[in-house]
Formats: sequence, structure tokens, C-alpha cells
Amino acid sequence: MSKYIFHIATVEIPVSNLDRSVEFYVDVLGVEVEFKGEKNAMLSFQSKGVPTIFLVETEERNSLSFVNSNDRVEHSVIDFYTPSLKEFHESLQEKNVEVGPLNIYQEQGLGGFGFKDPDGNLLSACNVLHQGQ
Repeated sequence: MSKYIFHIATVEIPVSNLDRSVEFYVDVLGVEVEFKGEKNAMLSFQSKGVPTIFLVETEERNSLSFVNSNDRVEHSVIDFYTPSLKEFHESLQEKNVEVGPLNIYQEQGLGGFGFKDPDGNLLSACNVLHQGQ
């Protein structure tokens, strides 16, 4: 463990319309608004040790994702944890959120799926907990 860095404090996400994005993240992820200015907002899960989400309005049209050069699969840079993966997937579909296929490995029952925010930023949900989480 580093003697200087202890955890991720904040994940910053570029958005084109702050009000629309705040509404999306509050509705879809259930976060609370800690602060909202003209061009940025801090959102929180209200859980100890969990990073906050800082939405920053920008005119740049770069969305968050990258393509794995090995298998050409598009990846998100953020995975959100849910113990109710199938139910969350269905909830997003009911809200007309763009979602990818639900991938669950039957042997372990673990998996995930991708979904997009209003700006096309690729986000993911998974039911995998790692040591210390």
C-alpha cells in the first residue's frame, strides 16, 4: 500500500448537458447531489469509501470507453457494483437506457453488462466484489 494514496476519491465524467446528466445519474444510480454549480456537480452514493462522481460540462465530444486491442471488445472505464444484476438490467431497459447484453457465467453466477449515459459514455454494472470491497 502506498503511504500517500489510500483509495479513489472521485471519478470525473464529461457531459454535454449538466441538468440532463444529473437527472440521469440520480435516477439510474440512485446517487445524491452533494453540490451542483453551473457547469459541474458532485454526486455521492453515501457509502463510506466509495468514490464520488464529478460531472463536468464540456463542449468536447469524447465519450468514456476504449476498445481492447486483443479482442476488439469495447470497455467502460467504470464498473458499478450491484448484487441484483438481472433486476438492474431490466430496470434500465424499462427506463429506455441503452444497455448491452447481460453476460452471466453460469458456473459462478458472476457477470455484468454495459450501458450508456445520455452522452454515450459507456458505463458497466457487475456483481463481482473484489477483496476489500
